[in-house]
Amino acid sequence: MEKNKLIEIRTLRGFSQKQVVDHHFMDASNYNCREKDKSKIASNEFGKLARILEVLIEDIFENDDSMVFICRDNATGNYHGNNSIYSTPEFMLESQRKYILKLESENKNVIDENIFLKTT
Repeated sequence: MEKNKLIEIRTLRGFSQKQVVDHHFMDASNYNCREKDKSKIASNEFGKLARILEVLIEDIFENDDSMVFICRDNATGNYHGNNSIYSTPEFMLESQRKYILKLESENKNVIDENIFLKTT
């Protein structure tokens, strides 16, 4: 499946494949394979392409069927052999990681404040 969003944005922004390749430091045939979905586009490459085209990653990102995470959650002891399969782009995971870190920091501040109030 071609990367239609990427191709459309590239042409709308007036870039040829050659111009993108010159900025991306990649062989033209390799880039063509990525647009034609014969080669996968790594998450960091989507970031570079978004910067070159001056758009958000979300504007050009299209999910790859091969991008799946298999999660076998045995933490509860209820594992019955069923696999949960999730397709999540890396940029979304990174956003969630940052949000979790922010929440952890806020929680620590609240705990520290409560400890201080109890000792005074």
